Amino acid sequence: MGKRDDLIAKYAEDLKNKCGMDPDMDLLTKVTIGCGPAIYDADASTVAASQEGEIETVKNNFLIKKLGLSDSSALDEAIQSVLGTYGM
Repeated sequence: MGKRDDLIAKYAEDLKNKCGMDPDMDLLTKVTIGCGPAIYDADASTVAASQEGEIETVKNNFLIKKLGLSDSSALDEAIQSVLGTYGM
């Protein structure tokens, strides 16, 4: 297995243990690939959830621009739900 595959396995384990869910491995793989080389950098691979500016950057640059989600109150609620579930 390559480094990316190791990280995907780690992310899947986090989703199982921290979020209590069985991940959709195809989706997880696509999202991981979509993150590009940032996943290999310790600082870039995590989000400083306590910094509002960083949350906005993830929202605008990844969720809206890369994944094509709509900017809405539902998206903001989903982000807060993820932070509450996964942890800050």
